[in-house]
Amino acid sequence: MKHVLYGKCVKCGKTYAAAPDLTTCECGGILDITYDYDYIKSTLTKDTLAARRNNSMWRYRELLPVEPDTPDPPLRVGWSPLYEAENLARQLGVGKLWVKDDGLNPTASLKDRASAMAVAKAREAGAKVIACSSTGNAASSLAGNAAAAGLKTYIFVPSRAPKGKVAQLMTFGATVISVQGSYEDTFELSKQAIDRWGWYNRNAAINPYLSEGKKTVALEIMEQLNWQVPDYIAISVGDGCTIAGLWKGLKDLHAIGFIDRLPRLISAQAEGCCPLNRAIETGEPWRPMEENTLADSIAVGVPRNADKALMAIRESNGLTVNVSDEEIMAAQKLLGRTCGVFGEPAGVTGTAGVKKLCEQGRLGEHDTVVSVVTGNGLKDVANAIKACGEPISIPADMHLLLDAFAQRGIRVEQ
Repeated sequence: MKHVLYGKCVKCGKTYAAAPDLTTCECGGILDITYDYDYIKSTLTKDTLAARRNNSMWRYRELLPVEPDTPDPPLRVGWSPLYEAENLARQLGVGKLWVKDDGLNPTASLKDRASAMAVAKAREAGAKVIACSSTGNAASSLAGNAAAAGLKTYIFVPSRAPKGKVAQLMTFGATVISVQGSYEDTFELSKQAIDRWGWYNRNAAINPYLSEGKKTVALEIMEQLNWQVPDYIAISVGDGCTIAGLWKGLKDLHAIGFIDRLPRLISAQAEGCCPLNRAIETGEPWRPMEENTLADSIAVGVPRNADKALMAIRESNGLTVNVSDEEIMAAQKLLGRTCGVFGEPAGVTGTAGVKKLCEQGRLGEHDTVVSVVTGNGLKDVANAIKACGEPISIPADMHLLLDAFAQRGIRVEQ
């Protein structure tokens, strides 16, 4: 890979050759993939990119750590829509707002970007089995992307994982281990199993290539905005890999001259599990928290990508915002009714954060914002019904319909 220099530890700075099975530094730090930006600038231009018809994350191969002859994995991941949300922007009081609906990826979450990268690197490593631990979305995305590529998967999830995500895993043929404990317990068991059997490791805290897959959401946002940089990009945060990848993509584009400035990030976490935001707000090292939120995909009390995530928030002069489960459910309903976008609780936490920042006066009519919806609402229909209520249920009788409308205060329009 002529465009890739090495993997560099974010803690001690030690460098490693960018082998396909690269993991962590000997000091325990997470590695960051470092590129030769001068070489990339000589091979990639905005015009050549615009002429491409590969509407997937792989249109950015010059900025991805894969060999030239590595085939694109089978599922079409990426190039999700970016909607200008004019109605929602007016309601919230921001200048402009765009919603990036990454719930429309093949297995319905942004995690497909990381899993597609894991499949590509596993193929380069000659692996036949991939494994990971997950609160749900990374699990289902790995299972689906690996199944399409003919690879086997062993996946560890906490027992609280929503049924919709477990159903995906089983349908995709994964060997699923439901761990009776926290996400930390789940991660530790997966790590022991991976070490024992030598499976390819898709865990974001171990595999530095996963952030490189996730960063493609930033590349797409900027291209879809014709390289005009918004003031803020908001995203939900759990273990930290996604916000770290988002920031890496933005820095890559700035380094090759595709954008002339960098936006500020908005790190949105659930009040019941916000160890990274708490560290930023207090200026103290992050400490573990209980996983007390219905937003299961970001219920990570021991974030495994804390170093990269905290660096991203600080380097971008970012904002942090913590939202309650009630605010998350309100945002789920608000996105659906103003944008037609159905996000799961963790998926809409970024939008809940934008709403709260507007209410606090920290965002206003002069600000331009992109909010990334990271997962589809069909992942967790139980909480969607909880947020929006049950439908009217009556026998086929017009009188009963009129009574039901009256009881609910529904004014029928013609």
